[in-house]
Amino acid sequence: MQFKKNLIFMLQYSAYGLAIAFLFLLLTSNNLLSNLSFLSSSESTRYSFNDAVASTAPAVVNVYASKVYQERSHPLFQDPLFRHFFGDAPTMPKKRRDSSIGSGVIMNTAGYILTNAHVIQGANEIRITLNDGRQTQAQLIGFDADTDLAVIKIPMQNLPQIPIGNSAELKIGDIVLAIGNPYNFGQTVTQGIVSATSRKRRGISFFDDFIQTDADINLGNSGGALINAAGELIGINTAIVTSSGGSEGIGLATPVNQALDVLNQIIKNGRVVRGWLGIEAQTLSADIIKSANLETGGVLVTAIMRNGPAENAGLIPGDIMIAIDGKDVNSPDQAIETITELVPGSEVKINILRGWEQQELITRIAQRPAAQMPQ
Repeated sequence: MQFKKNLIFMLQYSAYGLAIAFLFLLLTSNNLLSNLSFLSSSESTRYSFNDAVASTAPAVVNVYASKVYQERSHPLFQDPLFRHFFGDAPTMPKKRRDSSIGSGVIMNTAGYILTNAHVIQGANEIRITLNDGRQTQAQLIGFDADTDLAVIKIPMQNLPQIPIGNSAELKIGDIVLAIGNPYNFGQTVTQGIVSATSRKRRGISFFDDFIQTDADINLGNSGGALINAAGELIGINTAIVTSSGGSEGIGLATPVNQALDVLNQIIKNGRVVRGWLGIEAQTLSADIIKSANLETGGVLVTAIMRNGPAENAGLIPGDIMIAIDGKDVNSPDQAIETITELVPGSEVKINILRGWEQQELITRIAQRPAAQMPQ
């Protein structure tokens, strides 16, 4: 009798279990099918930056710069003893051509192209090849050695124009693509991330403020485009840090916001106009800031250029510069940025601390002397 009761009990609970399992499957079957469909869809989705490249690549060009010069004859050929035994050697100087390759970016439909100054330095002839195969000669409009940027122009119609982004919005980890002409292979795209922003004092140019990326940048990429995943120009590829001569994952690009300012000034003036004070400065130590009770910091003036605006205003080495034209100064980089933004010829006030006593000096800003590219 007891066995019969146990059997009935087991059958009842088994039936309950089967009923619950059936209801569970019925309720979740739609979700299960949906998930399976999603997985199938995901596997067939193509993850690609094709749209970003398609909107920018046509505006990236190959740059070929040539320098033609007369090769000097060897001094031995002019020696009287040599000429006595061997006769007169040909004195006609030979022409020699040195060439370099790089990249450039068409910035507008008028044909203005941004590239690196070191790509075209000393060139007698600059030739451009567009992504669609068209070729033409380019005219040098101007260059800025302080940022290693140059502007050239081509006389062509129906030119593509690259979409322009905002380099100030870049964040570490953002995906970027480098487009250029490495080793004269033709247009090439490499992918990476933003490794760092505002890399300074790398010794490449005076106004270093680079975007660092691990996108492969090699010889020939200089002057090419660094774009974001949306297909917008955010930098001009400038240099690599390498011990082997090839890409080691440390590429540097000039931010597009800085490049645009250089572009516009060169188109307008033929050069970049910057303010100049004529000083050298270094960061103040924390002890000096604390002992001098400098809430906003300052910079230590270490050298004064002769006959420059700073000397004319009465600045001397050892002065602590606190403010320029009403703007607090807290680092040498920030001081340089403030000075270069001032209009040459304008009169400005400089606040300093000398011997623990604050003073106000007045000077007239000069134009920063143009740096020259090495020949």
